[in-house]
Amino acid sequence: MKMKFGNIKISFTIGILTVGIVLGILIQRIFSDNSLHDSLQKFDDVLTYTEKYYVDKVDTQKLVEAAINGMLVKLDPHTVYIPSKDMQTVEDSFNGDFDGVGIEFQIINDTLTVISPIIGGPSEKLGIEPGDKIIKINTKNIIGITNDQVRSKLRGSPGSKVNVTILRFGIKNPINFMITRAKIPLYSIDAHFMYNSTIGYVSISRFSETTYDELVKALNDLTKQGMKNLILDLRGNPGGYLNQAVEIANLFIDGGKKIVYTKGRRSEFDEEYDATKSAPFKNIPLIILVNNGSASASEIFAGAMQDWDRALIVGETTFGKGLVQRQFILPDNSALRLTIARYYTPSGRSIQRNYSKIANNQEYFDDAGKNNDKPGDNIEHTAERDSEMTKFKTHNGRTVYGGDGITPDYIIKSESFNNYITELLKNNVFYLFALNYFEKHKEEINKEYGTNLIKFVNEFNFTQYDIQDFIKYSNSKKIKENEKEFASGKDYIKARLKAEIARNIWNNEGWYREILKADNQFQKSLSLFSEAKYLAGLK
Repeated sequence: MKMKFGNIKISFTIGILTVGIVLGILIQRIFSDNSLHDSLQKFDDVLTYTEKYYVDKVDTQKLVEAAINGMLVKLDPHTVYIPSKDMQTVEDSFNGDFDGVGIEFQIINDTLTVISPIIGGPSEKLGIEPGDKIIKINTKNIIGITNDQVRSKLRGSPGSKVNVTILRFGIKNPINFMITRAKIPLYSIDAHFMYNSTIGYVSISRFSETTYDELVKALNDLTKQGMKNLILDLRGNPGGYLNQAVEIANLFIDGGKKIVYTKGRRSEFDEEYDATKSAPFKNIPLIILVNNGSASASEIFAGAMQDWDRALIVGETTFGKGLVQRQFILPDNSALRLTIARYYTPSGRSIQRNYSKIANNQEYFDDAGKNNDKPGDNIEHTAERDSEMTKFKTHNGRTVYGGDGITPDYIIKSESFNNYITELLKNNVFYLFALNYFEKHKEEINKEYGTNLIKFVNEFNFTQYDIQDFIKYSNSKKIKENEKEFASGKDYIKARLKAEIARNIWNNEGWYREILKADNQFQKSLSLFSEAKYLAGLK
C-alpha cells in the first residue's frame, strides 16, 4: 500500500516531543546504547536548525516522518512506520469486520463500479448488483473519484445513512438507494466447496482474527458433504496473526507437537507454541498450495505441516518472511511495526530470506520466489541440494532446508502468461467484456441455469461469435490480436471470461470453481493424494 504523508502541520515543540517519545522511550527500552543520547541530540540539533533557518517554511511533521523512514531502511524490509491516516485501513485488513455499506468496488474509466456486494451486507440486502455504476453519493457527482475518497464517503458508523445514485444496464433512469451503514464482515476464507465427490477445497486469503473460526465452520461443512481429501490454498496469502496459524495447525496435528517458536535478542520475545488440543482433522490427507506470495503466517503453517510430514506442500517456493513484528502505537496514533524476533519451524528452520545484500526494499520484494527449482517430485528435496542453505530433518527423517522460504515437496511452476494475455489483464479487459456480456445475456443465462452453478460450469460455453466479439472488444481497447498468442492462450481466455461471469452470479465460489479448471498447480495436485497419504502415514 502506498503511504502518503498527512497535511497537518504541527509545531516545532510537538515535533521534538514526538521524536523524543519515539526514539527516546520506545527504542531505548529495546536497544540499550551508550551513544543513543548523543544521537538524539544530533537529530534534535539538525531539526532545530532546519526549522529555524531553512530558506523556506518547512513542514516539521514531514521531516520527522522522513527521518523515521530513513532510519528504518537501515534495519530490515519488514520494520515499517505507518502514518496515522493509514492505520485504519491497515487494521481493517486483519480485523473481522469494518463499518460501511458492504461493496467490493473498482474505479473503471473514472466511474465507481460495484464488483460485488458483500454477502450479508446492507448493499446486498437492498439489491445492489455487480456492474452497478455509482455516479452520485448524497446527490453529489463523483465521476473521477479516487479509492481513498470512496472509502471516506461510504464508510461510517453503523446506523448512519448514505444515498447513492446508480446506473444499471437495461434500466433507462438512474436508481436511488438509501443505504443504512452496518458492521460488514470481512472473511478470510474466499471460498470452500467440494471439487468432486471426495476432494474438498478451501482458499484462505489471509490470517485474520476470525480465520480459525471460519475454517472450522468450512471444514465441518465439507465433512458433512463427504470430504475424504483436502486442498488448502494459501497462494498469495501474505500472512497475518501468528496465533491463527498456530490454532489452524492444531486442527491437523496434536500430541503436544511443536508448531513454531520465536527467538529475539531479548528473552521476553522468546516464545514457543505447541499443539494443545485434539486435532479433529488429523486423519484427512492434506495438500497445501503455496507460491511466492505465501508469506509469514502462511509459511509458519506450511512449515509446521512439512516438518511433521503431515501434508504435501505443492507449488512454488514461498516468500521467505521469518521475522516477527510488534506494533507500537505512537503519540499521534501512527505506529511503528518493529521486528523483535525471528520465528523457526519445529525442526529449527529459519525461513527468512537473506536481505543483507539487497540494494533496497523494492528489490527485496521483487526478488521473492525467483529461483531455478526444477519442477516435479521434490519429496527428498533434491532441488535445494546444491544450495548454501542449512539442512534440517523432518519428523520422518527427510532433509529440508532453511533460510529461503518453504520449498515445496512437489514443485509446480505456475503457467506464465504470454504478452497478449498480459495486456488483457493489465487493461481489465476480461472483467469489462464479461460484465457487458452478462448484462446483455443475463435473462437467458438465468433462465437456462437458474441457481445451478454445477450445471453452468459443466455446460456453458462461448460461441465462436462470442469469441470474435471478444477480439473486437479487445481491439477497441487498443490491444491487437496476436493470432499465435491467442491460440496458445485460448483455453485460459475462455476459462477466465467464464469465471468472471460465474462470479457475477455465484460470487467467489463461481469464480473458483471455473478458474481452477485452468489452474495447472491445482489440477496437478488432484493426482498427488497418494503422496500426501504416504508422508502422513495415513491409510
